[in-house]
Amino acid sequence: MAPSSVVVTMENTKNISLVEVNDLDSPAFRDKNKAANPKRFTKVLLLKAQRTLGCIPKTFASVKKRIALSDEEPKYRGKLYRFIRAFLAISVVALCIEIFAYFNKWELNLVNPWEVQSILQWTYMAWISFRADYIAPSLSKLTTFCIVLFLIQSIDRLVLCLGCFWMKFRKIKPIINEDASDLEDGSYCPMVLVQIPMCNEKEVFAQSIGAVCQLDWPKDRFLVQVLDDSDDEVLQQMIKNECLSWKEKGVNIIYRHRFIRTGYKAGNLKSAMTCDYVQDYEFVAIFDADFQPNPDFLKLTVPHFKGKPDVGLVQARWTFVNQDENLLTRLQNINLCFHFEVEQQVNGHYLNFFGFNGTAGVWRIKALEESGGWLERTTVEDMDIAVRAHLYGWKFIYVNDVRALCELPESYEAYKKQQHRWHSGPMQLFRLCLPTILTSKISVWKKANMIFLFFLLRKLVLPFYSFTLFCIILPLTMFIPEAQLPAWVICYVPIVMSILNILPAPKSFPFLMPYLLFENTMSVTKFNAMVSGLFQLGSAYEWVVTKKTGRSSESDLLAFAEEESKKMNEEKLSRRLSESGLELYGKLKEHEQEIPKKKKANKIYRKELALAFLLLTAAARSLLSAQGIHFYYLLFQGLTFLIVGLDLIGEQVS
Repeated sequence: MAPSSVVVTMENTKNISLVEVNDLDSPAFRDKNKAANPKRFTKVLLLKAQRTLGCIPKTFASVKKRIALSDEEPKYRGKLYRFIRAFLAISVVALCIEIFAYFNKWELNLVNPWEVQSILQWTYMAWISFRADYIAPSLSKLTTFCIVLFLIQSIDRLVLCLGCFWMKFRKIKPIINEDASDLEDGSYCPMVLVQIPMCNEKEVFAQSIGAVCQLDWPKDRFLVQVLDDSDDEVLQQMIKNECLSWKEKGVNIIYRHRFIRTGYKAGNLKSAMTCDYVQDYEFVAIFDADFQPNPDFLKLTVPHFKGKPDVGLVQARWTFVNQDENLLTRLQNINLCFHFEVEQQVNGHYLNFFGFNGTAGVWRIKALEESGGWLERTTVEDMDIAVRAHLYGWKFIYVNDVRALCELPESYEAYKKQQHRWHSGPMQLFRLCLPTILTSKISVWKKANMIFLFFLLRKLVLPFYSFTLFCIILPLTMFIPEAQLPAWVICYVPIVMSILNILPAPKSFPFLMPYLLFENTMSVTKFNAMVSGLFQLGSAYEWVVTKKTGRSSESDLLAFAEEESKKMNEEKLSRRLSESGLELYGKLKEHEQEIPKKKKANKIYRKELALAFLLLTAAARSLLSAQGIHFYYLLFQGLTFLIVGLDLIGEQVS
């Protein structure tokens, strides 16, 4: 057979026989290929278009099914939702008018009013004149005000980044006194109380108690308090048994349960500090139920107090066992990396003050007592005690090298509730603490920092301008073009700020644009929380325990689990063979059978969905005026709101 021959063999030889083509380079064959390629290319395009069009009904059917099967967001019918819905309705009407004017080629701002004969044209021209004379000036002033806030907040973010860079460049970090650095001889091992507050933490209580009980500290020099606020009797017994098993191993551990559960976490901690034996301890370390500290945690934090009687708090950094679980956890990791690497580190070094993170920190008990102890007046008891301690002159140290493993919320519902509490609580606290701050004996500079930077700029201004500028003003400017929003405000500066935010987590650079869009989407929740906290609305006092999945650390806990699993199983088996153990085992089985398995369903978030359609409506209007950057921003931001509103980000429920 000739070298240039091609043989095509088909299994079905009924209508197709062996074909042999010689001389592939002949002009006739090349012409045939040229003629066939465009046809083939057209067929491919048609097939792809057909598949794309076929996916559209499936997509709408999927969205319709999700909405039908989803749970509605509770208490969504608030004033903010009604405002967004009214804004959306007006925008849709305005878009219809603009489309009608566009296709009729009306440019009535260039026409003499006496030349307009149609009543529709005259009405449209009157609207143009009204918005230019009355609406645009007010909108321009509001836009300028928000841009000024945006620039101030951006400058603050830039200064923090420069401070962090300088600390990295000069290798500045907290130093332990030389005489306190060596703990092997036991010369500095003060009495430490370790507290684990928890409430219905079924998934994580065992790993948290296990990690704390493994802390490398003299057994007679520390006591573990398991502060259980669970309302499930069977779960209470399980936690109590876990404590007993560690007590049998020689760990000083106490199980405490409150009969009157008031004040949430603050009430739990306050109750624990009233115990008589607490006066024997100098420091208290606090870990939430999902935290897993390394064994050397106390050896790396407690020595920072030695020789520094004015230090009231040593705060460690958080790391996350599930930061790569889904897109939501990756975006949270970016935010929290910046918070710890930049905000906490810079404020701790230059100001000796930052907000206590509520966990993975060690307090001097004297500082807690002098500052008034734990109060139940807000949902951010950690920030409350930090502010009061700072007003009493106590200094804080942040150690970025000491890390405690924990878990990020994997579902949008859990993350949204957490963010609502984190942004409503500071506004409650600001209202309560402002008179105390103004009358305190600290310096004017510290007062100004606490009021303007710590509270107003970072807790109030940021959610206010983010929501107002990007979710309200920008869509408005599409329908009122006389008030322009510069491209650098919606594109260039936010991208630069996002790059600065993402620097502490360099592996997250591929998620730069999703991070920017998602942060703008979260501005709705943060703005709503800020308003409810500032004006003490009902939702400001909501406290929902963040859902945990109980993921273990692959690096720190698996080795420990493998070594201890056999011993633990043997001990628990022997204990359960007793009469009380068998009784508990029977109760557990009955409890599991009695509780019906509740079918989970994804939620829909109506505020986010309403804003999604609002931004997409504004994107359609910007398309008519050929505003490139504005159109693309509105389009992608609207799609992000749509994804979040349908609960398509984070943990998915089948």
